[in-house]
Amino acid sequence: MNSLKKHPLRRRTLILGSVGSLDMTLVEGSVGVEDLVLLEPVEQESLLRNLQLRYEKKEIYTYIGNVLISVNPYQQLPIYGPDFIAKYRDYTFYELKPHIYALANVAYQSLKDRDRDQCILITGESGAGKTEASKLVMSYVAAVCGKGEQVNSVKEQLLQSNPVLEAFGNAKTIRNNNSSRFGKYMDIEFDFKGSPLGGVITNYLLEKSRVVKQLTGERNFHIFYQLLAGADEQLLQALKLEQDTSGYTYLNREVSRVVGMDDASNFKAVESAMTVIGFSEEEIRQVLEVTALVLKLGNVELVDESQASGIAASGIHDGRGLQEIGELVGLNAEELERALCSRTMEMAKEKVVTALNVIQARYARDGLAKNIYSRLFHWIVNRINQSIEVGTGEKKKVMGVLDIYGFEVLEDNSFEQFVINYCNEKLQQVFIELTLKEEQEEYRREGIPWTKVEYFDNGIICNLIEHNQQGILAMLDEECLRPGVISDSTFLSKLNQLFSKHGHYESKVTQNAQRQYDHTMGLGCFRISHYAGKVTYSVNGFIDKNNDLLFRDLSQAMWKAQHHLLKSLFPEGDPKQASLKRPPTAGTQFKSSVAILMKNLYSKNPNYIRCIKPNDQQQRGQFSSELVAIQAWYLGLLENVRVRRAGYAYRQGYGPFLERYRMLSQSTWPRWNGGDREGVEKVMGALSVSSEEVAFGRTKIFIRSPKTLFFLEEQRRFRLHQLATLIQKIYRGWRCHTHYQLMRKSQILISSWFRGTMQKKRYEKLKASALLIQAFVRGWKVRKDYRKYFRSGAALTLADFIYKSMVQKFLLGLKNNLPSTNILDKKWPAARYKCFNTANEELKRLFYRWKCKKFRDQLSPKQVEILREKLCASELFKGKKASYPQSVPMPFNGDYIGLQGNPKLQKLKGGEEGPILVAETVKKVNRSNGKTSSRILLLTKGHVILADTRKSQAKTVIGLDSVAGVSVTSFKDGLFSLHLSEVSSVGSKGDFLLASEHLVELLTRMYRAVLDATRRQLPVTVTERFSVRFKEGSVDVKVIEGPGGGANGKLSCKKKGSHCLEVTV
Repeated sequence: MNSLKKHPLRRRTLILGSVGSLDMTLVEGSVGVEDLVLLEPVEQESLLRNLQLRYEKKEIYTYIGNVLISVNPYQQLPIYGPDFIAKYRDYTFYELKPHIYALANVAYQSLKDRDRDQCILITGESGAGKTEASKLVMSYVAAVCGKGEQVNSVKEQLLQSNPVLEAFGNAKTIRNNNSSRFGKYMDIEFDFKGSPLGGVITNYLLEKSRVVKQLTGERNFHIFYQLLAGADEQLLQALKLEQDTSGYTYLNREVSRVVGMDDASNFKAVESAMTVIGFSEEEIRQVLEVTALVLKLGNVELVDESQASGIAASGIHDGRGLQEIGELVGLNAEELERALCSRTMEMAKEKVVTALNVIQARYARDGLAKNIYSRLFHWIVNRINQSIEVGTGEKKKVMGVLDIYGFEVLEDNSFEQFVINYCNEKLQQVFIELTLKEEQEEYRREGIPWTKVEYFDNGIICNLIEHNQQGILAMLDEECLRPGVISDSTFLSKLNQLFSKHGHYESKVTQNAQRQYDHTMGLGCFRISHYAGKVTYSVNGFIDKNNDLLFRDLSQAMWKAQHHLLKSLFPEGDPKQASLKRPPTAGTQFKSSVAILMKNLYSKNPNYIRCIKPNDQQQRGQFSSELVAIQAWYLGLLENVRVRRAGYAYRQGYGPFLERYRMLSQSTWPRWNGGDREGVEKVMGALSVSSEEVAFGRTKIFIRSPKTLFFLEEQRRFRLHQLATLIQKIYRGWRCHTHYQLMRKSQILISSWFRGTMQKKRYEKLKASALLIQAFVRGWKVRKDYRKYFRSGAALTLADFIYKSMVQKFLLGLKNNLPSTNILDKKWPAARYKCFNTANEELKRLFYRWKCKKFRDQLSPKQVEILREKLCASELFKGKKASYPQSVPMPFNGDYIGLQGNPKLQKLKGGEEGPILVAETVKKVNRSNGKTSSRILLLTKGHVILADTRKSQAKTVIGLDSVAGVSVTSFKDGLFSLHLSEVSSVGSKGDFLLASEHLVELLTRMYRAVLDATRRQLPVTVTERFSVRFKEGSVDVKVIEGPGGGANGKLSCKKKGSHCLEVTV
């Protein structure tokens, strides 16, 4: 075990503080007291307040020396993983915050470097986080130990043993969704390099009664639910199971699922883990078959029957269940029924078969189920051990991890709580003895006088329970073996008689003898004063649970099974090995296991993890002081603190101590050239610390009271404040002086650079002025000499030459950068000189006209005519008519009625008219009612002909010289009015109001035809209001744009009186 109170030089400063009304020590940058050895005052209230304060700040770990207290947070905290493992691997125990990694690191490093076997004892009640703590310890050790293919394989097998054991040994309880219902001790074995070689697992006291009965709100072992939820249909059929959990008597029908637990995926994980460990497929299959057998046994219904003699007997209600069990494991259904419903008593020379009544038969059935499951669990543990065991020839170091029940006090405490608390008494005894032993050993090494520590020695309680002749367990065994009528009450009477004057035993009888009245003590109870408090046990069931007998008929029936695994679980069923010797009782077996465990622990250096459950609701952030107080009492935390503080509460090496506190004495500050011990004595002398509070060992200083340490820390804090102030003062002075020197140096540098720059600028100005004057003078001399030898008109000649050179350069540059001959490309290079802008624009115009002429020369006469028509249409309608842009890409076809195939229409035109320019179907608006009728419009070079669409006969022939004008709208419609002159070939019918789908083409060709025929331009008016002259008089036409804007070709005409027509397009 490491030194109990070794606090090396911390990287943080201790200061005095308080929490509420309590006088507590706080660590700067931390919460509360990290090590309860330094707690002031040492009281239950301050201890609970400190734990609560740290828990509320998510500081779940606290030390008592090298004992770790872990409060279950019921949530994932960001304090685990590779980064934290690496962090705690590089620091010693007290240099960082309390953490389970720190304790695991101390244990592993002690095992590796000091060659000392270690064990980690994890205790606490259900739901306190023991299983998770053991996983964290194993994951840390696996992370920091060596690497390699074989090492990684061993580590994986050790880690994968956890899900297998959890599946078969854990269950949901009221207090915990994943409660371990067995005690586990694992020895992890390492080689001399610290790499894992393998391990050995020992299990204690599996709660097999859970197999047949669970409390309200609890479940059976996880494996049953995982098997039903995760097995595929084929496997379930082979195991003769159904997925519905409500069909099994041994499973609590109220609670089949656990929130946050996926039984199906967990089953796959268990199968995978068993494969990694080394289970064969056949072994996995047989384990699942035995598990299914337990479920099937619960559904075997036993009923009352009577023999011929009238003696009560029992029988099977439905033999189908037994038949399925027989088929599953190779059992004879009749033999199994006989074993369940009768019992064979072997005398000296004869056998007597006795029928069991229904209560006895159910007891036998449940006992068989419990025994099968318990033995299966032991077999699984042994099979894991076979896979991870280490050869006997290898030299190895061992680290043990003990995960076992904590001290238990329930409303009804029975045999299970008795043996659990007995085990915790033994663990407490180990803790006290090893703690005081190391204390004494360290005092001896340091030459400090050892004073006897007053503490509660629980050896008398352990002796009360385990004494070979006169212990409670011995009396229980004696009562179980005694001939005659035995019962729990006779066992209690024996205890009352034997321990009537024992100071740690009491019952109703002993209280009455001492004239004490206690209504909480029942007649069938006794009470033991454990180290953690008094616990009252009910003796009901002690005899049966201690006997733990299985009828020989059932053992023999199981041995006859054709199932290899099931048969191996019951070796006593073999007739060749049959023995009349009574098997050891459960109490004796557990006592022997505890003795072996204690021997194992005494041979190792123990490290303790005390797990605490903060609330019963498994809620994060909730801290129940009453619940934690009970657990602290059970775990003996305050007793641990008192034992740790017995004698001297704090000790440290002279070197680190002097390094930390040397500033408290003028003799040792700022330098000390003497020895470390002399320096420490100077420091303590300067502070006038009482000699009773301090002892000087060979290598360490010992301080009796935490108050003295707090005094040192307070003085150190005050001195550090003074030194910090002095350092700040000196630093500020130095910084100001340095700043002044820097500013002065900078000012001199800036001044010199400024003066130099100013002189350079002045010199540059003088130099430029001189050069300018020189240039003018030289120019004047040259001009003077030039006038002597050359004509006075040389300037004009030079100017003309320069201008011509610029023109030549401009034209040549333009030649090399002419744009493309595409008529749509209107790009033109800009002139470099403004004097060429006019010429450049003219050249641009000429070039463009040349491109257009060149383009026209390439066109055929027909293409020229098409372009002229498009140009005419553009002049008439561009920007005026909304339908014009749609007509631009459309060619002018002229014939839209199939004129070539209609000879009648061809005859309508005169023989001298030439070709028909436009032939299409138009709509004519009736003058009287505004209705429309279809007409065929033919445009020739001299006439506009309107013909009937059915008879193809001309209705109206209008000469082009009679067309006075055309009115159209600006919309996308095809409506137009054909205005005639007053004297026309038509007579007096008046103007025409027509609608055409090819309006732009029709009017364009009509315009050109009128121009060719009459040498006058046809007026085309774009307006929404125009007047139409009819026979009856003039009518005002108002055109309104409809929803389609006229694009759909629909017309709607309404008469508005006799002289107004409203047209909607």
